[in-house]
Amino acid sequence: MRHKRGNIPERKHNSLPTHTIQMAEKNRIQALDIMRGITIAGMIMVNNPGSWSTIYAPLRHASWCGLTPTDLVFPFFMFIMGITTFLSLQRYDFKPTATVLKKIITRTLGIILVGIFISWFAHFCYYWNNADDSLGFGRQLLEASNVFPTLRYSGVLHRLAVCYGIVAITATLVNHKRFPWIILALFATYFVILEAGNGYAYDETNILSIVDRAILTPAHMYNDNSIDPEGILSTIPSIGHVMTGFCVGRMMFRKDSVNEPRSNTQILYSKITRLLLFGACILMIGFLFSYACPINKKIWSPSFAMVTCGFGSLLLAVLIWLIDIKGKKSWGRFFEVFGVNPLFMYVMSDIVAILFGSVLFYSDGNDINIIRYTYINLIPLFGENGASCIYALLFVCLNWCIGYPLYKRKIYIKL
Repeated sequence: MRHKRGNIPERKHNSLPTHTIQMAEKNRIQALDIMRGITIAGMIMVNNPGSWSTIYAPLRHASWCGLTPTDLVFPFFMFIMGITTFLSLQRYDFKPTATVLKKIITRTLGIILVGIFISWFAHFCYYWNNADDSLGFGRQLLEASNVFPTLRYSGVLHRLAVCYGIVAITATLVNHKRFPWIILALFATYFVILEAGNGYAYDETNILSIVDRAILTPAHMYNDNSIDPEGILSTIPSIGHVMTGFCVGRMMFRKDSVNEPRSNTQILYSKITRLLLFGACILMIGFLFSYACPINKKIWSPSFAMVTCGFGSLLLAVLIWLIDIKGKKSWGRFFEVFGVNPLFMYVMSDIVAILFGSVLFYSDGNDINIIRYTYINLIPLFGENGASCIYALLFVCLNWCIGYPLYKRKIYIKL
């Protein structure tokens, strides 16, 4: 879909003051796109090392409880998604019209289907490479295509879609002043589930594992000690996570005072102040709460959601000050390429990574894929950990090269 950024359709009987609409159109906060781009580039980097056995510690997820820089990138994206959900629905006055609901449902289902396709494509390539050579082409194709008995129906895109759909529909039906209470109820309910269901156990006795194995079945799960990090129950706090981002969007972009007109810089400083106060408060609450509810990404504990939303708010405040107030934008152009087409870039990186891992060629007496070949040839220069990191950075740059022509031509692909 090709369109111009910032062109908000003209609306009749608008409940928002003209001052607010003009501010949203003419003074787009570029830091949002750049922060979103940083998170997408980060997600691509940590998902594509040269070797999973040789990774620098900051580029690994915490093994169970705890927090590493890598654990921040996905929740940061979900936080930003909450903010942009507020902005997108604001154009329609948050009214549950047939058009708005159709857009929300269509986008939700579309992202889920893309997630299922990526999972299918990965399985297809894996089975195709390992198919019995004695079989005919048609039989090999059939067997490689029939991966549905072991296809995973949960994942990053699935979680993004479900959380977006629920939060967006709720935003059209419920007074936004009630959102903090809904978030509190979601976090409290999930905390009780964790406490009552051995939710901090890193094994199959965990209530999250029990529910996922009963509903998804083990064949369709990501099996990390019987824990699926994007499982069913952990979707509860994830919804609260995106809703927190929505509340931040409301705090930042709802109408400002029109009785005493202020300059754009004054308005931005006001937003930064709100973000800093909110971020510091929720960060402190999250860390204090972690004494009762450990910070854990794999179960998406409420303390994890609060801490990452707090860090996300603080980072966004810093970026707004640096980019939109001080005008230091040139360094962020690289990340903006990812930020204006975030889901497309993420999906494209998955497809490229699957192909790089599946396309084999003969080298030194062995069949080897592109990832392994590149990594091995980088080891003499950078060592094992360094080679793994350099490969990941090169892979990010390769995807940037794919996204840059779209960015240059102002082509924005909506997923």
